[in-house]
Amino acid sequence: MARVTVEDCVMKVPNRFELVMLAAQRARAVSAGAPLTVERDNDKNPVVALREIAEDTVDCKELEEGLVRGLQKFVEMDEPEEDEVDLIAIQQELSGETPPPPSRAAGEDDLDDIDDEDEELTDEDRAAATDLAGDATDDGDK
Repeated sequence: MARVTVEDCVMKVPNRFELVMLAAQRARAVSAGAPLTVERDNDKNPVVALREIAEDTVDCKELEEGLVRGLQKFVEMDEPEEDEVDLIAIQQELSGETPPPPSRAAGEDDLDDIDDEDEELTDEDRAAATDLAGDATDDGDK
C-alpha cells in the first residue's frame, strides 16, 4: 500500500526528500491530535499522511511553513516603527509616566558624562592609577 501511495504523492510533490519531510510533519501533527482528512483504514500515521498528500486533502504549503517554523532557531520579531515609538513616548509624556532610560550599548562607559577639561589629575591620582595598571614596580621587592 505504501509504495502505491508514494508513487501517487510524487505527482503532487516531485522531490522525494521534500515529500518525506512533509509527510513526517503531517504524521507528527496527526499524532498530536490533528483531525484526519481521509479514512484511517487501519493504517499508521505516516501512511495516512501520505494518503492525505496524494489525495490533496491537506495544503502542502501549510505543511512546509509549519516545518520551517518548527526548525527555526531565530524567530523574527516585528520591531515598532519610529513613528509608533514617537507616539508611545508622547502618550507616556501626556499621561505623566516617565519612559525608561535608554539602555547603553555593550562596551559604552559611563565616562561620557565626565568633563576632563575642568579637572586635573593630582600626583596621588596618577600614582594610584599606575599601581592599578601594574606599571609601577616596587624597588624594595627586588
